[in-house]
Amino acid sequence: MAHEQLLDLARTVAIDAGRLASLRRTEGIEVAATKSSPVDVVTAADREVEAFIRSVLADARPGDGFLGEESGAGDSSTGLTWVVDPIDGTVNYLYGIPHYAVSVAVVEGAPDPSTWSALAGCVYNPSTGETFTGVVGGGAFCDGESIGVAASVDLSQALIATGFAYDSDVRAQQGRIVAGLLPLVRDVRRLGTASLDLCFVAAGRCNAYFERTLSPWDHAAGALIAREAGAVVKGWGGERAGRDLVLAGHPDVIVRLEAALDTIGR
Repeated sequence: MAHEQLLDLARTVAIDAGRLASLRRTEGIEVAATKSSPVDVVTAADREVEAFIRSVLADARPGDGFLGEESGAGDSSTGLTWVVDPIDGTVNYLYGIPHYAVSVAVVEGAPDPSTWSALAGCVYNPSTGETFTGVVGGGAFCDGESIGVAASVDLSQALIATGFAYDSDVRAQQGRIVAGLLPLVRDVRRLGTASLDLCFVAAGRCNAYFERTLSPWDHAAGALIAREAGAVVKGWGGERAGRDLVLAGHPDVIVRLEAALDTIGR
């Protein structure tokens, strides 16, 4: 299947899943369980939306693999795997903050961001209706309009997005890093949805983004969209983006931001 066809499927399933998530939000949401910590919540809607996505993809592409936040992995006989976050920004979703997303990507290779090649992805925000898409070699788009990263700026003029882990010890360290970074930049935003943070970099709404402890489904689609919009997406030094660090933004800004983070301390 051509990459554009894969993108069409990703877009369709993300939008349909987002409408389901939005419907469940209007009906009332409760925490169904916690995962890595008491603040790492999952709702019944997370599970239902992922089951919906998995079913649609299995019908459309029965040989493809699957990696989802709520239901785990399924093997691939085609070399392609769908990487899905059914509701990215679950805490926002729980509290009724209109900033959450359905993230759907298809990658070639093992479901591991250190080795895979992302082919197509869609990030859909049901609250705003914005649909961010990207296909390898084909550019990045918001609602069908081409998007690109913001121009290079000095770090002192850069708006930086970030996020925090669920583990309290890691959060304390991340707070220290943000405190050290704040005097060096225009400002910092913590919006609570990694996939949309990456799309905001792609659309030029912030100059860079960094976060530690992300899972593959958090950044599979958003990282591709950011790259196709002209961003560098990487980890520390020459490493690929992954759990240790996802760093995204204009290439010049990323050089300055990584140097600052090194100075502040990881």
